[in-house]
Amino acid sequence: MSSAHYKEKVDWLFNQFPVFQKVGNSAYKPTLDNTLSLIEFFKVPISEMNFVHVAGTNGKGTTCSVIASALTASGKKVGLFTSPHIKDFRERIRVNGKMIDESEVVEYIDLIQNTSFDFSPSFFEMTWVMALAHFFKEKCDIVVVETGLGGRLDATNVILPELSIITNIGLDHVAILGDTRRKIAVEKAGIIKNGVTVLIGESDEEIKDVFTTAAKEKSAPVIFMSEHIGENTFEVNKRLAFKAVDFLLSDHLSLETVKNSAIRDLYKNTGLYGRNQLYSEQPLVILDAAHNTMGIQRFVLDIQQRYSNKKVRVLYGTSNDKDLFEIAKLFPVEWEYYITEFDSLRSAKIQDFKANEKINELKVKYFSDAKKAFFEAQNIDFESDILVVFGSFFLLEEII
Repeated sequence: MSSAHYKEKVDWLFNQFPVFQKVGNSAYKPTLDNTLSLIEFFKVPISEMNFVHVAGTNGKGTTCSVIASALTASGKKVGLFTSPHIKDFRERIRVNGKMIDESEVVEYIDLIQNTSFDFSPSFFEMTWVMALAHFFKEKCDIVVVETGLGGRLDATNVILPELSIITNIGLDHVAILGDTRRKIAVEKAGIIKNGVTVLIGESDEEIKDVFTTAAKEKSAPVIFMSEHIGENTFEVNKRLAFKAVDFLLSDHLSLETVKNSAIRDLYKNTGLYGRNQLYSEQPLVILDAAHNTMGIQRFVLDIQQRYSNKKVRVLYGTSNDKDLFEIAKLFPVEWEYYITEFDSLRSAKIQDFKANEKINELKVKYFSDAKKAFFEAQNIDFESDILVVFGSFFLLEEII
């Protein structure tokens, strides 16, 4: 089978079913019925499978990847489901770091193409059940699952996990999840299951009682992480993941060795990239998928702390559903900005940026072509400058 045939099939899947990554809110299906019907169609006995379920506004992918890497290092066969992908659809579905084969993706899509459903599943629902079928076929010992959007009505919320995790709560996807952190916390808390321990990465007085109430209603033990002020984003996610590993591998004889291996072999075991990733050293380029207010605030602070001696240049592009006014407030005025559109219907346009009074106060160059912007932005002094790229998975996909 040729890669061209695989690409043709995946393109069909993208175009046939609504995909949030491409069309935004209209792809969201606020029901679990479609997912359950697809699971029945693919004959996946999810009650026989073991899961870790991770929700939250930021850090889900990193937390999932560190957990999966540690479980892999402990000798388990581990499925990992994350989204979105950056370059290849198969990044979403991995077993011990290995992506699902192109031929298997084609087989599943052939099944879909030859079936007349009496409902309209979303791209995410279809992909999630495809992943479940693959993980069951591969006889995974455990599957680490990142929610797509929210929690309560997310397609992944049909599983009964060994452990539930909520990383943090910020304002993102407010048109779907609610316009306050409390409303969003209620949606995320929807992954809490009867009697299943839930681990809360970050909370505060505004939202903590949402989790304690939901956990009490489900007789679910709840563990709140203690705060470590000043930690960078990756360290926060790593600490949360390692707490989960302590729970999942409580009887393991060499947990520290497992954790060290998890970080050392993180890319090999999970394929994680685009999270505070060192893209090159000369010129010094850092890539990150930070895209909402909370994520960008933390990423900016991390860069300021780690590279205080560097002159910072930014390549930034974002989707048109983000709160650009609030995000622009986070941009340090001393930095230099290369702002670009990218090739997606959801891309914010140059006129959107130019209409923002905060951005008008910055030193900015505008580009309609992300690759050209990336090329020009790398023309920096190798000794004194750094280029950071963030704002959207779409942007990373286009330049790497």
